[in-house]
Parts: sequence; structure tokens; C-alpha cells
Amino acid sequence: MPPAIVGHDGPLTDRQFLLGDTPTTFGRRQDSTVVLTSERASRRHAEIRHESGRHVLHDLGSRNGTLVNGRRVTSHVLQQGDLITIGDEQFRFLPSDDAATIHSASPLPQTPEPVLRVAVSGGGPVGLSFALLLEHLMGSRVVVTVYDGRWAQEGARVVWKGQDQGNVRRQQVVTVQSRQYLNLPGPVQARLFEPGAYSEMWPPGPDSIKGHAPRNLRISYIEDTLLEMAGEKPDRIRLVPARFDPDSAKQDHVLAICEGGRSRTRERFTGKFGTADSSIYSLDGKHLQDVVLGLRVKSDLPDAMSVLLTVAQNRYLLNALGGEGFLNMRLTDEEAEEVVGIDPVRRVFEECVAASPCMMGRTGDGDFHCSTHGTLFLPALIKGSALWRRVREGLAMFGVAEHNLSAVTAFRLDMVQRPRFTARLYAPTSSAPGTYGFLLGDAANAIHFWPGRGLNSGLASAISLARSLNQAWRGRAFRDADFIRHEAAMAMLQYRHKSRAWQAMVTTDADGVTHAIKDNIARGCASTPAAPSSDAQVTADLDTLMDRLASIRGRLSQRVSGLPDDAALRAHLARLSAETLRVLVISDAWDTVVMGGEEVDIDIFYREEPASAPAGEPVWAPRLASEREQHTRLISRSAARSPQPTAPAPR
Repeated sequence: MPPAIVGHDGPLTDRQFLLGDTPTTFGRRQDSTVVLTSERASRRHAEIRHESGRHVLHDLGSRNGTLVNGRRVTSHVLQQGDLITIGDEQFRFLPSDDAATIHSASPLPQTPEPVLRVAVSGGGPVGLSFALLLEHLMGSRVVVTVYDGRWAQEGARVVWKGQDQGNVRRQQVVTVQSRQYLNLPGPVQARLFEPGAYSEMWPPGPDSIKGHAPRNLRISYIEDTLLEMAGEKPDRIRLVPARFDPDSAKQDHVLAICEGGRSRTRERFTGKFGTADSSIYSLDGKHLQDVVLGLRVKSDLPDAMSVLLTVAQNRYLLNALGGEGFLNMRLTDEEAEEVVGIDPVRRVFEECVAASPCMMGRTGDGDFHCSTHGTLFLPALIKGSALWRRVREGLAMFGVAEHNLSAVTAFRLDMVQRPRFTARLYAPTSSAPGTYGFLLGDAANAIHFWPGRGLNSGLASAISLARSLNQAWRGRAFRDADFIRHEAAMAMLQYRHKSRAWQAMVTTDADGVTHAIKDNIARGCASTPAAPSSDAQVTADLDTLMDRLASIRGRLSQRVSGLPDDAALRAHLARLSAETLRVLVISDAWDTVVMGGEEVDIDIFYREEPASAPAGEPVWAPRLASEREQHTRLISRSAARSPQPTAPAPR
């Protein structure tokens, strides 16, 4: 057997590259003999040449150098067992006289089990959860490399960049359903749900398993914890603080695209995944989009009161952890046009909140300042701003003192229908294993979050794919049939979560006509009568809200303790303006009847067959054999009773 280079550490662990008379090249270029993924590797990094009967390693002027046995070299005659290090990847040299006995002379197993190589584009909660799930299920059979440009190298650790490095960390509070968090590995659950790290603001519902309530956590806390845990497994999970290069996917068996709703990698492979359809989520031929103003607040209301007030209308939504979180305000189209920043020096407007979105923090002077663009939030500066007056009404409704409003941001939310979530990106060749791509998280199903379900759909997609890969990997190229269950699970998630989310964007009137909820809010703002004729309308609106709250309280009373009584509710609502009361009435309550019902249970695709049948015989085999026997007897009796055709008489 000829001499060989064998992967020792990194994505190419256990891979053999035979050395011949032509140079063996190392680099990030796709035409290299050994294609490297390390960000510290150059496109043309090094090569091994056969010179005068010896194999000589040459560095090709790489930026970060080539090490042999820990020492930087420009050229080196390779000896048995030499360890070559390029970036984060290592290779062992085995000469020809040892290649035949490679398995006995090296620590590699006699017949090394093929290692599944997985690249993950996007290291948010979904991408990191997927990496940890896969490592937990497959152990040494998998090597996962996760890429994210929002990370930075800090000594030996990879950490999230801060705001001073251009990364505005998400401080929103998210609600994780027990159907998802109970399917995470035990160690992940233990780290995420340490005492004081979460709350159970919302009651158990259809997506709750065995009465385990949903849990609220901060996104930044989830991201920090999962990144830290992934960094503790360097032998199986590599963290690369850089954007993923789609052209490098050919050397991996799997590419999981988890970059978010505006994924560049997904767009790079549009020809494989197909074009999304926005017509399903449109009204009157126009793609429906909501703009939501996010207000970082500290509320003094008890959770029970906040839940009741949130569910009773569709204008404001508070999701918090210990009272601290975000009060989200659904905007009308007219209000959304006000969501801009102004540069007081250049005297120009920037859509730094609505378009980017940026986080505008409160300064000591009480202004909301965008550190990225140097702008101030315009509505808060204008004394007569209708939008800012309505923001203050939302703060009053949820018990937030104005000094406890610490930041402002905004989100544009819409949905599209995706034709598929699994695609073969590259066919296997003699030098590449064949690559399957998968859309996960928001890259697959960006969900309108009123109420929030995007992270839950993303975690469910990660759980499904990790299980499918664990079951399907046999060291050979994948086939479409290997992912039937996963694709079915993704289609179910898309249908269930987006159909529910659509009902949170629209409402149907008594005549069966569908309207956008934001348009109803706009009509409510415009229809508020002037005093004194408004007194009767205020009383009527208060009565309507009280009846609605009483009905909701009755449904929640068995699941939520400490709900306020009528007197407390009426006194609280009486502080709000006539316009706000009118808008709350017109926006209507969450339609839990339409949005409720059966949830997606991906476990149905991955349950083991019952073990009641004899070994080797499927459980349905006896029943099928009996049916066939009965069918055969019936056909035989029918044939026996049928008259036989008479032969024609000879002419």
C-alpha cells in the first residue's frame, strides 16, 4: 500500500489520502487534494511532493504557517508518524512500509467507523442545539463544525461579540414549550434551567408534556449557555467565528442551514430548495407584513395580571422574566412610517430601527440613541407624536413606569410557504462524499411571533434532523429516502405553526370577510369620538373588555393562580384613554379556539416498532398473512361457482 496522510484531528479525522507522484495539496480551495475548512488555513496552504524517493512537505507561503510536530516549517522531509498541523486540523504521515499495517501501528481502530461530517451555518439557539443533539446521539461517529460571524475568538474560547463589535445581542424573552425542551439532552436541560434562569409565566397548554409548563428564558442566556457547552466538546464540535462559505460545503456530508429568516446560504442554494411562495399569506394580492415595536421594559404587574391583559387583545404583548422583558406593540402602517431615527448633526433620517433592526438604548438625558448609526428615536422627541402617546398608554396598561423603559427596537414580520426543506446539494464523486442540505429554524419556517412560536418550531426541526441522521448514517452516501420522515415532520411544522400564526395576523368579520388586525387597529384609532360624547362609548368599551376578561379568567383559573378580580381589573383599565380602550376592543382577543388544538408531535416519526412480534417478523405480518389467506379462499370459491365458457361448435 502506498504512503498516506491520515486525518488525526478535525473534520477529516480518519480520512486517508494516498500519496503518489503528483503533488498532494492542502488548502481551502475546492480543487485541493485535501480541502481544509479551518479559517486559519490559506486557500493554497501547503503541498507534499515526491522528491528523490522521499515525501517532502512544503508550505506555500501561507498566512498562519504549517507545523510539523509543533514546529513551524517551510519545508520538511516527512518521517513516520510526523504530525502535520494546519490551522485547527491535524494529519499523520504514514510511509509505505507502515501503510499496510496502518491499523496495528497507529491508534486508529482496526476498521474505523466512518465519521459523519456536518457543517452548520449559523450558531444561534437552533444551530447550537442541533450540534449538541447530534453529538449526544452519535458520539464519535460525528464531527460537527458550526460557523457564525457574530462570534469572536477570545483566547482559547469562542464567545459572542458585543455591541462595540457591531453585534447587538438579542435581549428578548422567549417561551420554550416542554414538547421541545424535554427532547433536549439531559445535560443541556440541566444547564439551561438552573434555578433563577427561567420562569413559568404562561400556563400549560396543548403543547405541554405531562403538565410541564412552558418556560421563559432570555435569548442571550440561551445563546451563551449553548455556545459554552459546545465549546466544551472540541473533539466533536468545532466552533468557527466566521461566516460560512457555501462553496466549502462539498467536503461535508451534511449542511444544516440555520442562519435565520434572511439566510444568504439558503439563497445561494435556491435552485435546490425552490422558490418560496408569498401568495398564501397575502390579502387582496398584497403580501401581509406586520411591524412590531419592541420596548425593553420592567413591569410591576404580577405575571397573572400580565397574562390576562395580553390574551385579551391584539395590540400589546408582554413576555417577561421576573417582570423584565419586552412589551411588543403591533403598529398600523401609518405608525410604522414614524419608526425612524434622526441624526441631529447631519439632519438626516435613518430607518435604523425599522429596517436593520438596531437597538436604541436610553441615554442619561432620556433620549433613545442608536450607537451604530448615531441617531435618536424620532417619535420620542416629538411632543405631539401620536405613536409615542400610544406607547405610553401601553406602558401604563402593563404597569411600566416610563423610566423603566430602557430601549426601543422594531421587527418586520411576514411569512412565506417553502416548497421543500431537504435537498441534495452535491452528488457524490470520487473526491467528495455527496452533500445533503437542510433548512432549519427561521431559515426554514420564519414564523410570525404573535404569540411567539419561531424558536419552538426551530428546535423541533433540529430534533427531527438529528434523529434522522443518527438513524440513516451507515458510512455511505445518503439517499432521498433517508429523510422521508424528517421532510414529513418539517411539512407538518410549517402547516401547523404558520396556519396558527396567520390567524394571529388576520381576523374575519361577521360577513366572512378577512381583515388584517393592524387595519382594525387603525380603524379603532380613527373612530374614537371626541368628548363629551365619548363617555358613553368609554363605558361601553370598558364593559366589553370586562366581559371578555371575565370569560378568559374563567378558562385560565384552573391553570393560573392569582388572577385579579373584577374590581382590580376595572380600576386598572379606567386609567387608559378612550382611544386605547376602543383599540383594545376592536383588536379583539387571541382566538384560542381557532389557534388551539392538536400540536405537531415529531416523536411519531421516530418511535420504535413494538417488540411483541417474533424476531425478524414485523408486527403486521400475521394480520397481513391472514388477510391474504381469506382473500385467496374467497377468490377460489367465486371462481368455482362461475359457469365455464362453452366451446363453440365446429362449423
